[in-house]
Amino acid sequence: MSGIPTPSPSDLADLMRRLGPATLEKRLARERFLWRKKSALGAGLRANLANAENWAALILRATGLWRTANAAFRDVRLKTNHVALDGLPPAFHGFRLLQLSDLHCDLDPGLIHIVERLVEGANYDAVVLTGDFQDRIIANDGIALRLMEGFIPKLHAPRFGILGNHDLLAGVSALERAGLPILLNEGVALKRDGGELWICGIDDPRFFQTHDLAAARRNVPPGATTILLSHAPDTWQHAADLGYDLLLAGHTHGGQICLPGGFIIARNSRAPTRMLAGPWRYKNMQGYTSTGTGACGVAARLFCPAEATIHVLHRA
Repeated sequence: MSGIPTPSPSDLADLMRRLGPATLEKRLARERFLWRKKSALGAGLRANLANAENWAALILRATGLWRTANAAFRDVRLKTNHVALDGLPPAFHGFRLLQLSDLHCDLDPGLIHIVERLVEGANYDAVVLTGDFQDRIIANDGIALRLMEGFIPKLHAPRFGILGNHDLLAGVSALERAGLPILLNEGVALKRDGGELWICGIDDPRFFQTHDLAAARRNVPPGATTILLSHAPDTWQHAADLGYDLLLAGHTHGGQICLPGGFIIARNSRAPTRMLAGPWRYKNMQGYTSTGTGACGVAARLFCPAEATIHVLHRA
């Protein structure tokens, strides 16, 4: 087993500047912990017995549902979500923001080409990717990053991304060189005809817990419209209290393998059930949790369609 991928010295210096030394060390320490845990499990029978995804695949095959579930995994749908925002600058009325989430590219390398064809002719003004570019933490041959390096340039700019709980800091430089700026508790302003729309992104709030919502909006002027990219919707309360207008999340996969009607069997977020898929609201903040463009662990879905989502912004 090769060692955990680590950022180069020059990349580490850049990450320290952006995250701060304490947050950077916390992130790297938890990456090392995760790597040791996964490595200790091994890749034999013990790993297979402990892997919930393997059990899910086995059950789907035993019940004759695998073909249906795998076809649903590949049937990624382009959805539209209309959002009315108070204070949205007139120049951004009708702005179309494409969200892709949880691609998990190495789970099934063929999926990225399906997504590519789906969004090729889509009408959007900017794109955000809300984390989990790879599926496997260890036993990863780098295919996820290579697929992303080929996919990113085919998306219209401007493009922004954040990291998820499956993503390591060592991949940031490759993603950014390919043309996808990663927001590490940072914000950036989109400007159009004298108006500004701020896209703020935080690091993973679930496993790594190195998110900083206040830092992400440090440079946002008072009254500006802000969109928060948060890999998981778990930050809903703090985000609303800080005045974010719209939170875009993923991570939950909408349950991925659900009962009829989209009833979630297993959840991986502390957010309320109503926030685990689709549009929602909390106090003055609106939110949207993608059911995921890809899938986690097993290339299968039931009663939970995969999605690429275009959020159309309107002045309230």
